[in-house]
Amino acid sequence: MTTKSLIVFDMDGVIIDVSGSYRETVRQTARLFFKGARSWRDLPDPLFSLSDLANVKQSGGLNNDWDLTLVAIDLLFNLVKGVTKVEDPDPWSSYSKTITQCDVAGLAQCLKSTKNPLSSLRIKTGKSKNNIVTGFYSGDVGSGNIIKQIFQEIYLGKDLFETTYGIPTKAYHSKGYITREKLLIDHAQLERLSKYNILAVATGRPEAEADYALDFFKLKKFFTMIYSLDDCLREEKKIRDEKGVKVSLSKPNPFMLDTIAALQKPAVSGHYYVGDMPDDMVTAKRSKAGFKAIGILISSPDKDNLKKNLLKSGADHIVDDFAELMSLLASGK
Repeated sequence: MTTKSLIVFDMDGVIIDVSGSYRETVRQTARLFFKGARSWRDLPDPLFSLSDLANVKQSGGLNNDWDLTLVAIDLLFNLVKGVTKVEDPDPWSSYSKTITQCDVAGLAQCLKSTKNPLSSLRIKTGKSKNNIVTGFYSGDVGSGNIIKQIFQEIYLGKDLFETTYGIPTKAYHSKGYITREKLLIDHAQLERLSKYNILAVATGRPEAEADYALDFFKLKKFFTMIYSLDDCLREEKKIRDEKGVKVSLSKPNPFMLDTIAALQKPAVSGHYYVGDMPDDMVTAKRSKAGFKAIGILISSPDKDNLKKNLLKSGADHIVDDFAELMSLLASGK
């Protein structure tokens, strides 16, 4: 009997096209965050291109799209005038009063006249953080994290958000962008891959959002294991409770990959991790199980730049799509 390989997939940008959901939610969260500021209606919609956002995401060090949204807003805040935080016991009241004091006329002008405003601001300002912006990214949904809550309201939509969190929406009350997601791999390809290999998922999504997509697209039957952000958080809490040590097990930490590999029985002939971001490549290279890092370009708005960044981060192979991935795996490289 031929031993199978273990192939672990990232989800966003690999299995699921999130350009119209998560990525668009980042853009709309950033724009909605400034609602109420002077000259807010002069801000372009969208604020910046998806390729510009991709350049920031590919710079690495971002655990998820909430963090990416924080970085985008923080960069844009460099061009906001009249910023004075208004203290209030209610986080939403403090946020609303603070934004009302802001003038975004200069920001609007920059966004309209600069090709890649986020990338330009990143080069100019580095990774410094504005205390006012980070102050509205503290806690969680429902307990003061304004940026994360706006993001979740837009992504999930009013009904799913209120079902998930048990609180009413504050900033967005329409249909969720989660419904805009599309499948990047067809069932026939997954069927073939699962026949000759063992498939798993390691994603930075929360468990509920990973399950939603896998159920919606009827994909769960193809995967033996699914690890998500919630698995990382549970293990982080366990370590914190038992050892008093605070750690981050999200990518590029190889926790998910090594756990999947350790739980996989019987032994496999090879380990592969398929991702679309430099941090995915770093994650694979750090794994104790010796995962080969495969970068896939299928959903990138700037494939040449992504390919360069993936190789720089240690990719063993680069493929354009799933047909090329299947050929690569068949060759045993």
